[in-house]
Formats: sequence, C-alpha cells, structure tokens
Amino acid sequence: MTSSTKILLSGVKPTGRPHIGNYFGAMKQFVDLLNSGQYRCYFMVADYHALNTVKNSQEMRQHIVDLALDYLAIGLDPEKAVLFKQSDVSAHTELAWVFDTLVTVPYLQRAHAYKAELDRINALNPKKEALLNKKVGMYEVEINVGTFNYPVLMAADILLYDTDVVPVGQDQKQHIEYARDIAQKFNGTFGELFKLPKALILEDVATVPGTDGRKMSKSYNNTIPLFADDETIKKAVMSMVTDSKGADEPKDPEHDTIFAIHKLFTSPAELAKLADQYKQGTISYKESKELLIQKISMFIAPLRERRAELQKDVAAVQKILERGAEQACAVANAKMKEVRKMIGVDSQ
Repeated sequence: MTSSTKILLSGVKPTGRPHIGNYFGAMKQFVDLLNSGQYRCYFMVADYHALNTVKNSQEMRQHIVDLALDYLAIGLDPEKAVLFKQSDVSAHTELAWVFDTLVTVPYLQRAHAYKAELDRINALNPKKEALLNKKVGMYEVEINVGTFNYPVLMAADILLYDTDVVPVGQDQKQHIEYARDIAQKFNGTFGELFKLPKALILEDVATVPGTDGRKMSKSYNNTIPLFADDETIKKAVMSMVTDSKGADEPKDPEHDTIFAIHKLFTSPAELAKLADQYKQGTISYKESKELLIQKISMFIAPLRERRAELQKDVAAVQKILERGAEQACAVANAKMKEVRKMIGVDSQ
C-alpha cells in the first residue's frame, strides 16, 4: 500500500444468513476489489444499523459472528482488509450526532429507505389497531428514529475514514449522495475537513432469480443458501418454477430461471452447449435441474467446508474483529479529534 492508495469502505448489516444472490450480487465483488490491490479496504459489520430490525441480543450476537464467518469463508483476507464491528468504534455515533445538527427533517424525508418504510407502514395502517391489540412491538407499526436517521449514521460511517469509494449497486447510489451532501454541509459551516466520497457502481452485478422466478430474496422465501448442504440445494433447485413444455419440446433458455442460474456456475462453452440443447428440445427441465444441482454443490462444498473449519475457533474470529476495531479506531478517533476542534468542543 502507498500513501496514494484509495480508501474503500463497505458496510453489511448482520441480519441473517446469505444466499447465492447476496454472493454474486455483492460479496464476491467485495473480495475481488480487496484482492485487486487497488484499495485499502474497510469492511464494517453494521450492527448499529441492524438494530432497526434485530431486537434480540442473542440473535444479534449470532448474526455478527455468522457474518464475519461468512466473509472469511468466501476469501476475505483479514491481513489485507480491516474487518470490524461498527459498535466497537464509538466515533460513528458521535459523528452522526454532529451531523444531525446540520441536516433537516425534509432532507431526510427524501431518503429512499425512509420512503420504503413509510410505504410499508401505510400498508399496515388499516390493521394498526389490531396489531397493537396483539402486542406487536410499536417499531413494527411506526417508523423508528433509527430508520429515519439511517443516512446520517451511514454518512458518518463513510466520512470518518476519508473514504474515496463505496461499492454499491445503482439503487444504493443515494446513500453516497447523502454522505457527500453532509460532508459539504459540514465543510461549508466549519471549514474543509471531509473528503467527498464517490460511489463505485458495481456494473456487472448479476441479478439472481429466486426459485419462483422473482428476484432472490429472503422476504420471498425463494433462496438457495450460500452455505447450504447438498440436500437443501437439491430441494431448492427441484422446486424451481418452469413452464409446462415437455422434455422433447424446444425451450427458450433466456426465459428460464434454471438457465439463468446456470450462467453463474457454468463455463461459456458448457453454457452454449446447454443453450443449444434447450433450443433443440434435447434436454428436459428435470435434467437441467439435476445438472444445476451438481454445479451448485461443487461450488458451495469448499466454501461450506471452509466455514465449518473457521467455526471451530470462534474465539479467533472475535480476535480478528477486535484487531480490526483497533485499526479502525486509530483512524476514526483521529478524525473525531479534528471534528471536535473545528466545532469548538475540544478541551483547548
């Protein structure tokens, strides 16, 4: 690394186990970016962000360990990257409060995350009284402040490390725009301090269909877990929805969920051969599924084995997070010292 090496930061919420859509949509790209040697990488377990949805301490602890294990298992090297928990670096929440005093309510009301949650709440409103009578938590039928304030804490996450780039999908670009706006607001109010980050748009990101043809998502219950055992893989793939064409009828590979997932695990030459079989009607959907099961199982097996090996020593994983926290704190605390001086709350 040199002084000119760009800083990359990405945060992932510990809210559940990943599926192959998460892997091909983001996780793989993060590891590839790290291994490119172009960036000094900070990968943050965004546990404070996860508090907006995870309300059980035991569940949160398990999710945090699981997320760290998942990333280590897919090849994230803690010797190359800083892997740390957001909650271990108090500067994140401190800087978020400073930023809170600069942003306005109407500005935050334009955030996509807030609007999406507002739509969800409005859909529940006709049932609100019944939900409350059943003692469903208020956070499920009202928008909590954490969700509303989400972009501010995210801006603090990014700006603390003089981040140059944040890898995001096109639909997440607004998060980086908010961080830039807030940095400019601070710089214009108190003086130049924060670097303006840029979104590193992941252009060649696969949108992985789920077993029902919709986008793969835990909320749709249509996923293939990333570290699934062979039986789970088989059950998921065999449940994939297809049209009613028979084994010897020509099929359109470009409008088939099975073929779409084949693209992730199959070489170009094999894929071209499979496409011809589809078009000529020489392969059934069942045969295509059986072939896909083999491909996915071969891909997942070493990842699953690696994760199982890592899980034998969770204490070592905790040590990695602690070491990452020390590295992150050294940078974040130095930045906060500058912030306190500029806003006039230092002890000088």
